[in-house]
Amino acid sequence: MSEENDVVDGLISRLTVIDQQPLDRRAVAFAQIHDELRAVLDGSTGPFGR
Repeated sequence: MSEENDVVDGLISRLTVIDQQPLDRRAVAFAQIHDELRAVLDGSTGPFGR
């Protein structure tokens, strides 16, 4: 469970930093996170991948 908490805390930290950036940089950064999360959900990468 600790690894899951670390991942969530890291994501929240990243989102906080991204949210403080100018709009054009936010869009790119959010798209990158979207792609990373999709890959994890698809099971192809990440600590919770299959």
